[in-house]
Amino acid sequence: MLYGHVESLADRVDHLRYLRDLQDETRGFVGFVPLPYQPENNEIPVRTPPTGFDTLRTLAVSRIYLDNFDHITAYWVGMGLKLAQVALSYGADDLHGTIIEEHIFHMAGAKSPQLQTETELVKAIREAGLVPVQRNTFYEPIKVWDGTALVEAEPPAAKSRMLEENLATA
Repeated sequence: MLYGHVESLADRVDHLRYLRDLQDETRGFVGFVPLPYQPENNEIPVRTPPTGFDTLRTLAVSRIYLDNFDHITAYWVGMGLKLAQVALSYGADDLHGTIIEEHIFHMAGAKSPQLQTETELVKAIREAGLVPVQRNTFYEPIKVWDGTALVEAEPPAAKSRMLEENLATA
C-alpha cells in the first residue's frame, strides 16, 4: 500500500479493511508491505509527505488491524535502514532483502543506499535484539543467524522449491 500522498487517514483504514476482508476470504497474501510515498521527481502535489512518525504509526496500525497477515515488511529502501530497524519494534517482522539495485524509489527521490549487504542487514536486525533469518518468497527459512553461528534451516517443502525454481521473483 502506497501511503502519504493524496489519501486521508480514513482512506488508509478503508484500504486496510479491504485487504483484511480479502485475506479472510482468500488467504492469498503472504505479507503486507506499506510503502511511504517519495515526493520528489513527480507531479503529485503533497503538502506533508510521510514522516518517520507517520511511517511507524502506519506499520503499527497495520500490524494490529491486519492480524490475519502473517508478515508485515519495513521496506528499508523507502524509509532508510535505521527507521526500518526501529520498525521491527512497531509491528514489522521483515526488512525485505539485499536488493542489488533499486530504481523506482530512487527515481522518486529516495535517499537510501542502492543496496544493503547481508552483513549490514544481519547487524541491523541483531542490534534490534532479534535473530536474523533469511527467507524465501514464501517466508520459509533458508538460514538462521543464531548467536555467532550460521545455522542452515531445513530445506523448504518440495512444492515450494518447485515454485521457487519457476518464479522469477523467488
